[in-house]
Amino acid sequence: MLRYTLMRLGIFVGCLVVVWGLVYSGVAPRGLGASNGIWVVLLSLVISAPISFVVLRKERDRASAQIVRKVDSVKANLEANRSQEDVADDAARAQGQAS
Repeated sequence: MLRYTLMRLGIFVGCLVVVWGLVYSGVAPRGLGASNGIWVVLLSLVISAPISFVVLRKERDRASAQIVRKVDSVKANLEANRSQEDVADDAARAQGQAS
């Protein structure tokens, strides 16, 4: 998961550098007034999102599979704990009825 995040961040930073260069060289339009920094960041986000979606498809699938395994493991642990509590509760009720 960390690898995917770092790769995604790298693509964003690359786009940020390219967009910043294009804006300050006059190829891309500048933002209005003091909004130039926000304009560069937003434009970089818009450009990097589809690039990340296409380029990082395999890495995203690996990260997703890793998350699914972790969630399944947590669910199994919770179910095991729940069944232990049910057994303990049943044993306590049986002792209470026997008394």
